[in-house]
Amino acid sequence: MKYLIILIFVGSLASITYGFTINEENLVLANKCIGFGTVGIFLVAMPLFLIKVSKGKNMKDYMLNEENIKKMQANEKKKPKNQ
Repeated sequence: MKYLIILIFVGSLASITYGFTINEENLVLANKCIGFGTVGIFLVAMPLFLIKVSKGKNMKDYMLNEENIKKMQANEKKKPKNQ
């Protein structure tokens, strides 16, 4: 999965770079390459990366609710004043 994400990311960056290099000769193809590269990064590689990284994590621990606010306030009270 890691190598697939890296491959998609590098391919998207290559597509964007290629689109900017041929911008003068073929404007339509350049815009398509830049667009597909952007879609590849933000709609394919980024969600795959987020799914991979968040696997096995409890989302409730990261949500801001009353219980977590009380935990944060309790942690602040335990810290000394000079830190």
